Amino acid sequence: MDSQTLDNLNQMLDHESDIRERIRDQVNEFDKKTRTVVGILSKIHSTHSESMPSLIETAQPVIHSFSETITTLASIIPPNQFWRWKDMWCNSLRTAVFAAVLSEYLTKGILLSLESTSAILGMQEEWHDRVHLAVEDYLHGLITMVNELSRLAVNAVILGDFEEPLKISAFVKEVFLGFSMLNLKNDTLRRRFDSLKYDMKKIEEVVYDVSLRKLVVKQPPVPAKPTS
Repeated sequence: MDSQTLDNLNQMLDHESDIRERIRDQVNEFDKKTRTVVGILSKIHSTHSESMPSLIETAQPVIHSFSETITTLASIIPPNQFWRWKDMWCNSLRTAVFAAVLSEYLTKGILLSLESTSAILGMQEEWHDRVHLAVEDYLHGLITMVNELSRLAVNAVILGDFEEPLKISAFVKEVFLGFSMLNLKNDTLRRRFDSLKYDMKKIEEVVYDVSLRKLVVKQPPVPAKPTS
């Protein structure tokens, strides 16, 4: 190879190395934030239901700060190179998704959609070829949320909240039903989906035990409307 070719190759290698280092710096910052929010959310297992809103409120500033890191990442990644670099931050992003969807469930009792999660994380449509929330990363975050809710079902009972496992059970069954209708081709994702069956079983055992001991008051059936 001539000297010009070698110089060009070295410049390309240096440029790629610079991008990798800049991405790594942002991922390290991302990891710090996700560790902070996971630490906050881990307290749900020792927090009574009446204090849960204020706990989740303390996690919100960290969750909203994810957008700052994602914005910086979008400015670093060259156009049309999302798939080339995404593995560097996907674990951090999945944890961020977990924090967002778990907080939404604990606050409003609903499942945050992929689009709404992307918005909370500060994703912009014009970054799609550089940084976006891939479906697989979103689903991984949902599975982690269910893993955490199976723990919460047990710990809620320990704290004397016998209604929460019933709510969790109904919610997780809806999530599981949605997963069952997906054509999962990713091996890792499919294996993690299989683990949801054990989470459901664990939650159902808690519900069964609470119901058997008559620790929850069953709601009276709603009378049927008279037919005309």
